[in-house]
Amino acid sequence: MKIRLLAAALLAGVAVANVAGAQDFDNRWYVTGSVGMNFQDNDRNTEDTPFGAIGLGKQISPSVAVDVELNYQNPATTRNSDLYWHQYGISLDLRKFFMNDKAWRPYVVGGLGYQYHSEEIAALNNNGPTHRKDGGLGAKAGIGLQSEGKRVKVRTEIAYRLDMDDEGVSPNFDGSIDDKDSFADLLASIGVVVPLGALPVAPVVEAPVAPSCSDLDDDGDGVNNCNDKCPGSQAGEAIGADGCAVPVSIDLKGVNFDFDKSTLRPDAIEILNNAVEVLKRNPAMRVEVAGHTDLCGSDTYNQSLSERRARVVYDYLTANGIDASRLAGPNGYGESRPLENTPQTLPACKSENNRRTELNTGA
Repeated sequence: MKIRLLAAALLAGVAVANVAGAQDFDNRWYVTGSVGMNFQDNDRNTEDTPFGAIGLGKQISPSVAVDVELNYQNPATTRNSDLYWHQYGISLDLRKFFMNDKAWRPYVVGGLGYQYHSEEIAALNNNGPTHRKDGGLGAKAGIGLQSEGKRVKVRTEIAYRLDMDDEGVSPNFDGSIDDKDSFADLLASIGVVVPLGALPVAPVVEAPVAPSCSDLDDDGDGVNNCNDKCPGSQAGEAIGADGCAVPVSIDLKGVNFDFDKSTLRPDAIEILNNAVEVLKRNPAMRVEVAGHTDLCGSDTYNQSLSERRARVVYDYLTANGIDASRLAGPNGYGESRPLENTPQTLPACKSENNRRTELNTGA
């Protein structure tokens, strides 16, 4: 009963062991091999015997490993050495390691599996032995110590294995046979763990590289910090290659009008379309819409005519997508700003250069 309680307690402890968080560890598959002594349950009336085991396993975290292991033992019976007794099995074992930073790491182990038995049993009627071949659940619990190594690890272990052999029998010295539900064997072993494949290499983390000024544009003007001599400039301004604002001029080449007219001519519309494109490409630009006349006529008439000419250009710009907030005016200057100083009498006063509307930047 004490052995069963010990096995159950160790199995419960392993089952609730906390799996360590993710970190660097050797997670290669490995093979195991071990030899040791199987101290048989006295109720079996068998001799203690050597046993061997081989397995395949993997470390699934820095402190937890899982193994699949095959075992074999062949004890002699104490009542009749001529009767054979074989046992072999398979188990799935979980090992919980402690002291991960030490050269030798203690651990607890728990496992479940299947044990198969093949034995001869002396018959009471002297008609020869009977044979029993049967299997049952096996449970293992114990403690161990494992060394750390890159190529080979050494593992030594002591564990109890509870063999749920409910068909097992226990011959008595008086010849009678008692039925048994289970047997408990003590296993003491030493073995090796051999990792498979190359040792995993931790990824090299390169030191962060400070960004170059050639990759930065703090003011967002399209010129990198290395070449930007005017870091205060803003997106939307007309910016030169050095990051500084450059003057943008709109050369209307004269939006001219016919004599005494304020309607746009086809050549004027083409020029204004170019002006619209320039203004759209430079959204921070503001302009004044200024109308002018030649020197023919009275000052009062020419003032009114210049205002009508400025208005028709202003309306064309706003109708083609230029916001009115970017336009100053429309302003009329009459005949006060001639480009050509002509006589004020006909026909010399008729100057096409003077009867115009201009867009003046910097408004």
